[in-house]
Amino acid sequence: MKFVVSSNALLKQLTAINGVITTNPVVPILENFLFEIGDGMLVVSASDLQTSMITEIAVEAKAKGSIAVPAKILLDTLKGLPEQPVTFTIDPETYSIEISSDNGRYKLSGENATDFPKVPGVKNGYSVDISTEILNRAISSTIFAASNDELKPAMTGVYVSLTESNATFVATDGHRLIRYRRSDIVSEMANTLIIPKKALNLLKASLPSENTNVKIEYNASNAFFSFNNIKMICRLIDERFPDYENAIPVDNPNVLTITRTDMMNSLKRISIYANKTTHQVRLKLAGSELQISAEDLDFSNEANERLACEFEGQDMEIGFNAKFLVEMLSNLDSPTISMHFSAPNRAGIITPADKDEHEDVLMLVMPVMLNSYA
Repeated sequence: MKFVVSSNALLKQLTAINGVITTNPVVPILENFLFEIGDGMLVVSASDLQTSMITEIAVEAKAKGSIAVPAKILLDTLKGLPEQPVTFTIDPETYSIEISSDNGRYKLSGENATDFPKVPGVKNGYSVDISTEILNRAISSTIFAASNDELKPAMTGVYVSLTESNATFVATDGHRLIRYRRSDIVSEMANTLIIPKKALNLLKASLPSENTNVKIEYNASNAFFSFNNIKMICRLIDERFPDYENAIPVDNPNVLTITRTDMMNSLKRISIYANKTTHQVRLKLAGSELQISAEDLDFSNEANERLACEFEGQDMEIGFNAKFLVEMLSNLDSPTISMHFSAPNRAGIITPADKDEHEDVLMLVMPVMLNSYA
């Protein structure tokens, strides 16, 4: 079995799907790419059992066949080669692979392709189309708030709710919650799914820079994403997502409006002086002024800054984890943001002041109890 392919073209496609492969997989065969050759196309698959990615590339081939190729050694070889046609010669009896290039010859041992796990398809599923630009925004706006706590598996992914009127993406780790809603994505059938964080990170990394269409098919157990010549299949999280709507306080009469970058940069500076465990900062709101302060009693560090703002409501002081606030503000692109509060022991809500007509972003962050320093 023999085929010829461009070294750069192959490297580009392998790099796009290589993120799926883990260093210590459950089954050793998963350290390989699955190569399947037929009809002038090379189909390459990579998997970690939970998530699989597939890509295809045109090749010159005279015979059909398949083999599992060690991923790391192949990638390292291609990275070191200048652009040129490379010839793969595979012995189906011994699974030996020989790569010939203008620079020389390289021999490595492959494995039997039949040992590679079969990639599931989506049967009896539903589908929805989303542009890469919107999908990228939805993932970027939510994924950072997904939990890493494996004891709460439902919260380790992004919850997606599709209805006839909108699509809602939600992520929470119990300390903060992000709800990203689009009115320009609709589904004939109302459905919910929880997509794992790893799958979404891989998807985001492989989305092309030019805006194109992503077809998403899904059933009760798997979601299937396809765009350009890349496909990704991931197993969904089969758990009940928390009732997030009840966590969002409705009556928030105290509203702070401020320039997003001013507040974010101030928080970055002040947090240097905060306790390294709690990252606690104090927001003191009075009139048209916001005072941000922090203190680390263990090292006698303290800092405070004053910022001009618009504030409607009763004067108040409230504490937050600065790390969470900075991360949330950096994932918004509105020049001005509004923060809504009800009381110092209730969650604060951040919303962009400038909104896209089809986009609704709500970020909730739980307060931290203030120390008694004045």
